[in-house]
Amino acid sequence: MATKLKAPSLLLSLFFVSLLQTYLAEGGGIAVYWGQNGNEGTLTETCATGKFSYVNIAFLNKFGNGQTPEINLAGHCNPATNGCTIVSPGIRYCQSKGIKVMLSIGGGIGSYSLASKADAKNVSRYLWNNFLGGKSTSRPLGNATLDGIDFDIELGSNQYWDDLTRYLKAYCKKVYLTGAPQCPFPDNFLGGALNTRLFDYVWVQFYNNPPCQYTTGNTSDILSSWNRWTTSVSARKIFLGLPAAPQAAGSGFIPADVLTSEILPVISKSAKYGGVMLWSKYWDDQSGYSSSIKSSV
Repeated sequence: MATKLKAPSLLLSLFFVSLLQTYLAEGGGIAVYWGQNGNEGTLTETCATGKFSYVNIAFLNKFGNGQTPEINLAGHCNPATNGCTIVSPGIRYCQSKGIKVMLSIGGGIGSYSLASKADAKNVSRYLWNNFLGGKSTSRPLGNATLDGIDFDIELGSNQYWDDLTRYLKAYCKKVYLTGAPQCPFPDNFLGGALNTRLFDYVWVQFYNNPPCQYTTGNTSDILSSWNRWTTSVSARKIFLGLPAAPQAAGSGFIPADVLTSEILPVISKSAKYGGVMLWSKYWDDQSGYSSSIKSSV
């Protein structure tokens, strides 16, 4: 009898070893925002670096309230002449490398808001048909299908983002929903949306907010805020959002040696830990920040 049990037992053991290896390989990753500086290289070049697991294309910064949606990719392309369809091959290349690519909606500059639940539904339909799995004759980034939508809501009203979240997820469960709330908890704009428990990844902006960010010689505020977010928000993974260079934000830059020695060893113990988010690809090019931290993430 004992001999007969060896094969199933071995298969079970191999299964759990494989499961453990998958979990460990997943580890932490780096997310980056791309699109707001024409001097940061193409999307293909960004993914070819091998540094990033997630790329947020920034930004669709005009939508809602009856407006004709507009994408703004700074110096990369001109959407007015349908020029941003050149991004499609880059999206496909990134995805071929296992990198998730999201469209980030919102941003610090723009004209966007949701006027009603019906407006949220209209915007969800637009996003689905023009960037995700739907069909449209006017897809701004071409025919490539993005993995999901990133919410970087920093302006306007805080109403109906939860409705937009539900409508998007209703189209397809495989659509990734990610968000970039500010670190003061709860976030003024995304608090309601995050409460839907439908977000996959949340990269909290631990910068430009002194009460919950790193300041020289003080890691307690950011670690306390991290604990608040990871114990309060239901998302698959939470990321530490940081500026990739001192010039990338008004405040909150963390020297790489401090991050790798004093902060990552603490936060990576969290079951919700997903890695680090950087603003932005351009500033990372200037500083080499991702190269300095990647092995510790």
